[in-house]
Amino acid sequence: MGKRKSVQKGEAGAVVAEKAPTKTVSRQRIEAGRIYIQASFNNTIVTITDQKGGTLAWMSAGSVGFSGPKKATPFAASKVVEAIAEKVKRSGPTNVEVFVTGIGKGRDSSIRTIATAGFNILSIKDMTPVAHNGPKPRKVRRV
Repeated sequence: MGKRKSVQKGEAGAVVAEKAPTKTVSRQRIEAGRIYIQASFNNTIVTITDQKGGTLAWMSAGSVGFSGPKKATPFAASKVVEAIAEKVKRSGPTNVEVFVTGIGKGRDSSIRTIATAGFNILSIKDMTPVAHNGPKPRKVRRV
């Protein structure tokens, strides 16, 4: 249920409800931002944020319309970037830093599409986690 405002009586005795104050969202032009690309074996997810990390828009290959094994293709990744570039064309950032995570096939094609979509790429950083000491060895066999 919504918020209820106090009810006041008008001059003629009719009941008049107060209007709730409207919230105005100011869409300012954001100059700098970040693009996070998560490319897994099953999907590609692209998120555009401002410098502080507040999400402006996100999109995945599944939300664009791909399903099944087609979500992990480079073509799907490029379509995701095109769709999200169209979504933030007016208020989105122009100078971006790109952060890539994962080892999927959509890594390279999404970065290339970012460059052709009109974004000015300042830096590209690979944030894929890497194992550093190998797996734990097997236990000693007891006979």
